[in-house]
Amino acid sequence: MSEIFIVDDDPSVCAALSVVLGGEGFEVTGFPEGQSFLSAARARTPRCLLIDVHLPDCSGLDLLKALDAQHYPAPIFVISGQGDIPTAVDAIRHGALDFIEKPFDPSAVVTRVRDAMFAWQNATPDVSILARDFPGHERLTARERQVLEQIARGASSKEAGRELGISPRTVEVHRARIMEKLCAKNAADLMCIVLGKGTGQRAMALRARSRTT
Repeated sequence: MSEIFIVDDDPSVCAALSVVLGGEGFEVTGFPEGQSFLSAARARTPRCLLIDVHLPDCSGLDLLKALDAQHYPAPIFVISGQGDIPTAVDAIRHGALDFIEKPFDPSAVVTRVRDAMFAWQNATPDVSILARDFPGHERLTARERQVLEQIARGASSKEAGRELGISPRTVEVHRARIMEKLCAKNAADLMCIVLGKGTGQRAMALRARSRTT
């Protein structure tokens, strides 16, 4: 049976998610605070994790850092209220796969979780169309490179999200971050950089910036 961890101090949220996920055949383990969750997540790896951004003893962002979410071997969602979107975006930068916004439809969460686990489990190495050492490449995270591959192949945010198991909104978050890191003015400029045509002064400036960050 596939296990899913839910970290949320709101019993109603845990109960609702446990019912719908349990009904789909998942074994759900809930944690009301962070320390017991960290102990369990380090001892065994669930198929998916859902972490609230606000917890009584720490923040969801603190947990991502403690867990080294960028390298954790399972997809991680953060659960946020409407006023916590900037925090959710920050969580994505620290390794969360995607975020789920409250209030949410529990049945929709099941679909999101299934899509994420499927994409995670079935991710296969593909022949990259990106230039091997485009300026600034070392500044991108593994997830940002995956999104960039989709962008370079001409995928829309919706198509890229479906392929990667994340929401189109999260694809846009990554796109903005990529543009910022690579100092791209627009989409055409971005393609020139990552497809090996970003030569000259811009490439030199990016290399200089990479050495100092």
